Amino acid sequence: MQALANSAGVRLRPHAKTHKSPTIARWQIEAGAVGVCCAKLAEAEVFADAGIRNIRLPYPVNPVNAGRVRALLSRGIELSIIVDDPKIAEDWSRAMSGSGSRLDVLVKVDVGFHRCGVDPDSPRALQTVKEVAALPGLRFRGILSHAGHSYTAASVHDIAAVADREITILRSLAAQAKDAGVTIEEISVGSTPSARFITLQSGATEMRPGNYVFFDRTQVGLGATALENCAMHVIATVVSRPVASRIIFDAGSKTLTTDTARGFGAVTGHGLVFPNLDTTEPMGSIAIERLSEEHAIARVLPDCPLQTGDRVRILPNHACVVTNLADHLVLVDGSNVIEKIPVEARGKNY
Repeated sequence: MQALANSAGVRLRPHAKTHKSPTIARWQIEAGAVGVCCAKLAEAEVFADAGIRNIRLPYPVNPVNAGRVRALLSRGIELSIIVDDPKIAEDWSRAMSGSGSRLDVLVKVDVGFHRCGVDPDSPRALQTVKEVAALPGLRFRGILSHAGHSYTAASVHDIAAVADREITILRSLAAQAKDAGVTIEEISVGSTPSARFITLQSGATEMRPGNYVFFDRTQVGLGATALENCAMHVIATVVSRPVASRIIFDAGSKTLTTDTARGFGAVTGHGLVFPNLDTTEPMGSIAIERLSEEHAIARVLPDCPLQTGDRVRILPNHACVVTNLADHLVLVDGSNVIEKIPVEARGKNY
């Protein structure tokens, strides 16, 4: 991913909510990343404590947390946030004015995901940019988007169209801002499925994929990577085989989460099962159909060789949420354990 960013001439700022680990963040920065993104302030505080200096929160942080933000800035942390509401921006301006620090701010733009962000088709979009850029106590940096609707695309062509539409919207708003006398220093885009098209997103200055650090079954389903490139697996044990057609693994919703996989084909079940650590071919005849808290209930063919006590590895549907359920990750080379990686930001969702 760093090589891709380099080839496109953009900065890579990985979203650390995927791994929640300062150890992995340092690897990414050593490889060339300019810093990280965090989902919540508590995550940012963990990464700051671990020595990560450049942190962006592409999430609407409530000004009630201004004291925590000022504390990070006072430590020399290069912190930036997003806003999409002029009133919230004004509250941040009041909170920062007189503090001795200025808070870097970007305006979030809705490029089709319809979650957060100003509506680019509304006159309020340009007006919000102009108002935020003029507020004291804030340093306006530019505009930011997340093409999250790339996850529901029906084809690679559709993902390419999402990426094209994303940068077209952002370039248009940046041009309007320039005509209005507002400088747009940064145009930040982010999504692992659409990251492959960054070289076609002329005008972008930054990309913020997160899931790519592990990849998962959804990314395979969306054509973002091949199965052999997926790094995160859950090691599970067969704890019961009450009938020939049903196997129970010790990896329920508190391990795999209930997220379903997405992709262009018919992707079903709660993970892809491999017979052991070293085998690259999944056991396609096993379907994890249901999850309870501690049980994964899988349908198997009667001649399935797995027995109670056997261990398998499961490729999760969504790696980002699996990380948040574990105290540590185990770095392995085949079946050789290299080290344990603490998930220091686990549960820091506030």
